[in-house]
Amino acid sequence: MSNRLLIVFVRQMLYNISMLLGFKTKLKLNNKQRSELVKHCGVARHAWNWGLGLTRQILEYNKLNPESKIKFPSAIDLHKWLVALVKPENPWYFESSKCAPQYALRNLRTAWDRCFKKVSGVPKFKKKGRNDSFELDGKIHIRGSRKIQLPRLGVLRTYENLPQVQPKSVVISRTADRWYISFKIDVEPTSTHKISDVVGVDLGVKSLATLSTGEVFEGAKSYRRLENKLSRMQWLNRHKQLGSANWKKFQVKVARLHKQVADIRKDTLHKLTTYLAKNHSVIVIEDLNVSGMMANHKLAKVVQDMGFYEFRRQLEYKTKLYESELVVVDRWFPSSKTCSKCGTKKDVLALSERVFKCDRCNLEIDRDLNAAINLKNAASHVVSACGLDSADVTRVK
Repeated sequence: MSNRLLIVFVRQMLYNISMLLGFKTKLKLNNKQRSELVKHCGVARHAWNWGLGLTRQILEYNKLNPESKIKFPSAIDLHKWLVALVKPENPWYFESSKCAPQYALRNLRTAWDRCFKKVSGVPKFKKKGRNDSFELDGKIHIRGSRKIQLPRLGVLRTYENLPQVQPKSVVISRTADRWYISFKIDVEPTSTHKISDVVGVDLGVKSLATLSTGEVFEGAKSYRRLENKLSRMQWLNRHKQLGSANWKKFQVKVARLHKQVADIRKDTLHKLTTYLAKNHSVIVIEDLNVSGMMANHKLAKVVQDMGFYEFRRQLEYKTKLYESELVVVDRWFPSSKTCSKCGTKKDVLALSERVFKCDRCNLEIDRDLNAAINLKNAASHVVSACGLDSADVTRVK
């Protein structure tokens, strides 16, 4: 196989083995329960910021003193120092569960590990009211259909029925002024009837996805639809006194609108990815350089509005859930420049050219459809010629 065509094959580990999926639902709270959740978020945020400041000082000291380096602390070390140094000086820590700061420090250590492996950037300090969340474990029981009992928080109610399972831990988070609880549940993979074997999916900014079968799925473009309303609300809030009651009300309204934009986008992606995973045995997509596309200021807004990363993330677990397979073609594969009929490759193809015209066989076809067919042909050739266990195919778990 050509060095410029790297096929990354994503396949479920074993059929008929349960997999973990996240379940998230909205909580129905009173004022006292909201106050308790805010306290837990504050404790988790304080522990994160304290640990981040300490680990940054250690890294800076090791950089200036290479001869006498200090061992970078683990999550257990950070928690021991927190109990010995921070909790005695801050008695309000004992008003919340010990799990909240403990899991915050675990997550901090995981964030540093990802940073050291250059998977993500340097961890940042957390601000009050932004991405508030905390995690709890211990004695967690689901009482009836819409009640869950948590340590230190008591019984919390939900708006929808809960799965009758025994979660080991839960994550409680806040978006705008609404609180949500999430935990993992075991789900058995489901085999569905497939209408086709292999399908190529080309993602784009004009249409969200074009399939090799000729089907076209339009993106939600929720941010574009609500951008004027969002700008108007932010404009109205520009002269309000920072921290005032009216300022806080508008902050909540803006946060709700941002959540509405995200929910519309996610709903569209869920419907598309579920359709693909249920009805196709092998799904072929391209490894897009999303960060590189975001660097182009002319495309950044529309690329972010489409949600390419979320599309791939959902496909990766849904193909396992519905017993289908995902193939990711290398980003350098010339799917748009290659003729899907005769295989002739063009040297240059401008982004404005929406119709692919082949000079050799006189084929005229939609640019995105041509790319989707090429993706399907590339994966079909590798799977049929080399088999699923070929050495040229790398599994991603």
